[in-house]
Amino acid sequence: MLKPEVLAQYIAAGVKCDVLEVSGDGHHFEATIVSVEFSGKSRIQQHQIVYRALGDRMREEVHALSMKTFSPEEWASKNG
Repeated sequence: MLKPEVLAQYIAAGVKCDVLEVSGDGHHFEATIVSVEFSGKSRIQQHQIVYRALGDRMREEVHALSMKTFSPEEWASKNG
């Protein structure tokens, strides 16, 4: 069973994250990700960046991933 900490490592290995929080039960996960790589990208493009970082793991190890993705600017305005 995949642990949230391991999924976070997978994401961090492929996406430069300013904030990365992952929780879940081993099959279903929720992630909050803030990355400069998301700047100027649509929400769909941001999610595609994460999916690319996870690659085949999305089919093999991760059954469901709910993401909240933000550029640093979006994150600052949300939390400012």
